[in-house]
Amino acid sequence: MTAIAVIAKAPVAGRSKTRLTPPCTPEQAAALAAAALADTLAAVAATPAARRVVVLDGAPGAWLPDGFEVIAQRGAGLAERLAAAFADIGAPALVVGMDTPQLTPRRLAHALTRLDRSDAVLGPAPDGGYWAIGLRAADAAVFAGVPMSHPQTCAVQRARLHALGLSVRELPALRDVDDIDDARAVAATAPHTRFARTLAALRLPAEAVAA
Repeated sequence: MTAIAVIAKAPVAGRSKTRLTPPCTPEQAAALAAAALADTLAAVAATPAARRVVVLDGAPGAWLPDGFEVIAQRGAGLAERLAAAFADIGAPALVVGMDTPQLTPRRLAHALTRLDRSDAVLGPAPDGGYWAIGLRAADAAVFAGVPMSHPQTCAVQRARLHALGLSVRELPALRDVDDIDDARAVAATAPHTRFARTLAALRLPAEAVAA
């Protein structure tokens, strides 16, 4: 069976989801980050997998459920950190971000099934990035030259996988939470998540949300 890993930053005010400020305060942004991470970890915990791993920037806290290993992120940028995560896990793995709280065990199981039938899977995001990548075998060359946090990140990553001769299966697109518009859109599609409840409890002014 394949490992599932969540690449995450510890939810700390001033370091987490800074693009939510404004309209959020740093503390509110951290609360939303914590809620998104909790939803993501709950989905992973409910999905059958060989291992469950958090690839973490920061220190683990009370938010970490039982049954998860923690591996420290290493590398100068996200591309290097993803390559290191696959190398450190040392097994077929699906790596997802912490900012798609609408993720479900059904979506994860679908991703694992597709990875069983290919060398790689890739889950695009509407902003041009991707929310998930899975590899049957770790290979740092997969991420070489791929620009991260760029409108063409997913397209370049897909091309890189094909250039290496890997078979690639696509996953359904999911919107990740970068700014407040993303937060509201994701909460609307998944109203029963902790993330949606946390956002509603913040009672942000309507004019600030729309800005």
